[in-house]
Amino acid sequence: MKSFLIIGMGSFGHHLCRALAEQKCEVMAVDRCGACVEDVLPLVVSAKIGDCTNEEVLRSFDVASFDACFVCLGSDVLGSLQITSLLKELGAKKVFSKAEDDLQAKFLLRNGADEVIYPELEVATSIAVSESSDSIFDCIRLTADYSIYELQPMQRWLGKSLKELNFRAKYNMTVIAAIRGGVIRPNLGPDYTFRAEEHLLILGRSEDIRKVIR
Repeated sequence: MKSFLIIGMGSFGHHLCRALAEQKCEVMAVDRCGACVEDVLPLVVSAKIGDCTNEEVLRSFDVASFDACFVCLGSDVLGSLQITSLLKELGAKKVFSKAEDDLQAKFLLRNGADEVIYPELEVATSIAVSESSDSIFDCIRLTADYSIYELQPMQRWLGKSLKELNFRAKYNMTVIAAIRGGVIRPNLGPDYTFRAEEHLLILGRSEDIRKVIR
């Protein structure tokens, strides 16, 4: 069972805590404000009240024992930078830090963050992509360049197989699953034939997706 330290129990911290608890992970939640951790007490193995910009407070948590640490302060830029740096100095295996803009993200990475989380950006990107096209129903951003798209098959693909279209080579994208009636069918073989009643989960770059749906 994996264990995680979540510092900052704002909206994102709460959602993350609940999601990890649902995955049967052990979570320690920390915030300066006691009221912020009260409602997650049934979900966590431990809840602490403390200022994590204080090295001695962080040291008392034995941060190296956690599989990953999450810094979910967001708008407290200086505090987020300090805690991220201290976590790495104290031996944290992996540090995820929440950012609200690119400048904050850049400094968090310089201060030791292994990965930066952009929750608002992820939601904004998904909505923008899906609402700007009648062919795209959802988007999960993986990196700055690559995303997974839920896509309606193009008319020109229908009745043809992945092999027949030479899909990966022609479009520079990978079909990772088909969805019909809410059921996901992964591991599609080269003989998979595109059907109008199915949606596709496609891994690719946004520029390649745009070329396809034009």
